[in-house]
Amino acid sequence: MMLSITHHPFGNGHPYAISADQRNPVFPVAGDPLWLGAVTQGDVKSVTCEFVIDGHAESIACERASEADRNAAAAANAGGEGHLAEAQESSLHGEDDAWQTTIADIRGGENLRYRFVAVGENGEQSSTDWEDCVACAWVPLDQCPIASLEVHADGMTAIRPLQVQALSDGSTARRMRFALPLQPDEHVVGFGERYDSLDQRGLTPDVIVFEQYKNQGAAHRTYFPMPFAHVIGGVGWGFYLHTSRRMWCDVGSSDSSMMMIEAETGEDGHLVLDLYQGSPVQVLTAFLNETGRAKKLPDWVHRLWASGNEWNTQELVMSRMNQHRDEHIPVGVVVIEAWSDEEGITIFRDAHYAVNESGGPRHGDDFSFDSTGAWPDPKAMIQELHDRGIKVILWQIPLLKSEETFAAEHQSHGLQVICDGNAMVREGYAVREQDGEAYHNRAWWFPKALMPDLSTDEGRAWWAAHRRYLVDDFDIDGFKTDGGEHAWGRELRYNDGTRGDDGNNLNPVRYARTYCELLESCGKAPVTFSRSGFAGSQPYGAFWAGDENSTWEAFRASLRAGLSAAACGVVYWGWDLAGFSGSVPTAELYIRAAAASVFMPIMQYHSEFNHHELPLRDRTPWNIAEQNGDVDVVAQFRELVELRERLVPYLSHAAETAVESDRPLMRALFFDHAQDSRIWDHPYEYQLGDDLLINPVCEEGASELSTYLPEHVAGGAWIDVWSGESHAPGSSVLNDVSGRTAIPVFCAAAAWDNLKHMFME
Repeated sequence: MMLSITHHPFGNGHPYAISADQRNPVFPVAGDPLWLGAVTQGDVKSVTCEFVIDGHAESIACERASEADRNAAAAANAGGEGHLAEAQESSLHGEDDAWQTTIADIRGGENLRYRFVAVGENGEQSSTDWEDCVACAWVPLDQCPIASLEVHADGMTAIRPLQVQALSDGSTARRMRFALPLQPDEHVVGFGERYDSLDQRGLTPDVIVFEQYKNQGAAHRTYFPMPFAHVIGGVGWGFYLHTSRRMWCDVGSSDSSMMMIEAETGEDGHLVLDLYQGSPVQVLTAFLNETGRAKKLPDWVHRLWASGNEWNTQELVMSRMNQHRDEHIPVGVVVIEAWSDEEGITIFRDAHYAVNESGGPRHGDDFSFDSTGAWPDPKAMIQELHDRGIKVILWQIPLLKSEETFAAEHQSHGLQVICDGNAMVREGYAVREQDGEAYHNRAWWFPKALMPDLSTDEGRAWWAAHRRYLVDDFDIDGFKTDGGEHAWGRELRYNDGTRGDDGNNLNPVRYARTYCELLESCGKAPVTFSRSGFAGSQPYGAFWAGDENSTWEAFRASLRAGLSAAACGVVYWGWDLAGFSGSVPTAELYIRAAAASVFMPIMQYHSEFNHHELPLRDRTPWNIAEQNGDVDVVAQFRELVELRERLVPYLSHAAETAVESDRPLMRALFFDHAQDSRIWDHPYEYQLGDDLLINPVCEEGASELSTYLPEHVAGGAWIDVWSGESHAPGSSVLNDVSGRTAIPVFCAAAAWDNLKHMFME
């Protein structure tokens, strides 16, 4: 093998792991050691790092990265178990041969020039290009004319940024940091969808879109961050940092009296900070005025959604829907994930068609289907489902497999997806690297695939045109806009002029927008179902909590995720009830999760692909019953879905109110009871609309559950919806929840006469 050595200063862009060939930190900081890594191929005897600091030349012998170093990098990368986690680990362990060194004692403003030189066993040499950088230093903002912080406070005087500093190399500001004061009795909620805790005080959330495969709470990572938060309990305030770049927060973890904010800056070194004062609703309204708010979606989104990743034929989809009919379990939406060939995600698997080598859009009559194929007549299937009152959602991902993707799989010549990808690159609608070459996905899902550039109207229109026939000709009702987290690297380039550092977090916003605009242009409601997002995602469809295990802790983490997302303006939200991954949940977990999901904006079950191995891992109620040997599951699930059907008019009206008033549909108690300190002892209680208070049973083996009834309620009392009993506000009620379908629900007395028919028929 020919001797070679490579070094990429910015690495592969993974936000939580250092690649073996990068510089860390990518912008050296005065007083901190600078770690440098390189990767070699061939028989290497030694590697040296040659460097020049302000004209003074030196060299350091590099050492091979130890197995411990590589394991530490893999641990930083991994999160959870399973096939994706294994791919994460191999992406770092797969380096040919890793070498590293450290340069210490760099001072601010010093110029550093370096390269790596590898020497082979036979004396041959290979070197990297010379790299140049300047060491940065943290300086007070008033001593850094190239940086500025613009604060909009709307007359607010109690809160002001403190200790404002810029990380500067003398000509450019790379980051900025500042403190915001916290009072002892204040709680902090927000930063997008958060799985670890509703109250982020004492934690260190960061703001970057990331695909964390399961265990998001334990890993403190999220698909859906936002640079926004509420501060509740004192005067009442919040903030929004106008940035799409990465942000780090220390919410009273290091200093209990301060919330520290640090964020990357652009070339101009400028950041804008909005400070809002008022109630949680007033704070949220001010934020949504900047980013946009949800649109009202049709009533059918509040019915049961059914999905299974292994439903990959027309026969399987219809058999599941037929069994729903035969079991008398209403279903309103079927999400078909495995409908395509997972290549272009635009064509039903086994369809017959002539390859369009130009990569142009197609029409429904371009395809024919064999009676023995996976989808003998998808158009007729969709029509039949519509006749039964069932809407159809098709799965998507914002990637196109490329020649590189197929290299190790099979011959790619003549595949439609390759023609589409070539057209996307040729016509300028692919995300690009700094050198202008097309970006190939660096993440572990669909590795080396091409990514569409959806930053412009033209790019979104190009991508949507290839999917329009599914709406116009096949009459599908929406898209599951999965993925959206695959843009890695600060050096990427988008057609709207943004780079990776300021454009990557916006990728899921642009992605969902593309499909919402497509659906609306076809006369359909903009129903998308996304797991990733950022500030600005709120107007684009519905969201779910992403990939999770079937465990009680994942249940609680998903509840926290839903409430924190709602606090940031997400109206339509759900989760894979009882988890989608691994062995089927216990009957108790499944029914408890279903009971909670009845009282969430979106109610859906879903299961992960398991190679069609037995026993099936479908989350259908009859499969849960069979796998657990529990015949009561089906009847109990039916009872809950029938209740859900009765709730649809309430949910639809409450969603409309949420859109109009900015009072979240599924909202944590602090929105209505910010001054009631006792609510923080009950983080899983929430209101559903203005009138219902919900307390999910999310602990295994629970037989009793105490529900706190907040102090203020319309009509002066809370009504237990199952018994009709009235309870005083400010009291706690101990409910018997020994029955699996039991869930404490209370109604504001002022609304009880209008709502009791849903519960006491």
